[in-house]
Amino acid sequence: MTDPRPRQAERAQERLGMVRDIEAEVRETVSWIGRSALAPRVITAMKRVPRHAFVPPSQSAAAYANTPLPIGHGQTISQPYIVAVMTELARVGEDDVVLEVGTGCGYQSAVLAELARQVYSIEVVPELAEQARERLARLGYTNVEVRAGDGRKGWPERAPFDAIVVTAAAEEVPPLLLAQLGPDGRLVIPVGGGFFGQELVVVERDAEGEVETRDVLPVRFVPLRHASAEEA
Repeated sequence: MTDPRPRQAERAQERLGMVRDIEAEVRETVSWIGRSALAPRVITAMKRVPRHAFVPPSQSAAAYANTPLPIGHGQTISQPYIVAVMTELARVGEDDVVLEVGTGCGYQSAVLAELARQVYSIEVVPELAEQARERLARLGYTNVEVRAGDGRKGWPERAPFDAIVVTAAAEEVPPLLLAQLGPDGRLVIPVGGGFFGQELVVVERDAEGEVETRDVLPVRFVPLRHASAEEA
């Protein structure tokens, strides 16, 4: 990908403040997530990605607050702490190929792209997919491919994936996504109905294909939508 350093200077101090807030919340939630600090690579990625470039102009002043923000079409940009924790749990390596379900504005895509060799991202709302594609290209993220479609179906022609990150809540782990998770792969997904009773779940497949699932953290995400006939 294009070297992102030229875009780091703008609002860099706000970004550092956001990262300090993330680190403080990680320490407060150690009993849930099982770690008191995030990996240095994840922290570096959070420092590099200009979150203000991913929010609507009306939300720009709040871009570095540790809170979700509306981005239109009934969707949100996730809380920075949640983005960081999901990225941490996905354990993305520099040679990994990652699937993201729920591109939204492209912020989580950019964080993953800082860490992975290639990111494939699916967004159910065509307008958001197109906006995210243009935004990521403008910011120099050449290792992200975005398409509109039904994320529950995954991206079978690009499978298997080393990691899958789902940024909307499903009633259960979608079987087609699980089928596209490669050996030693990690799938991170919010599971549960509505805005309450959701858990952030990590599914890990070992080298022999055995699957282990664990609940990590109570969360609140928008529901994972099925694509309509027009969006599919």
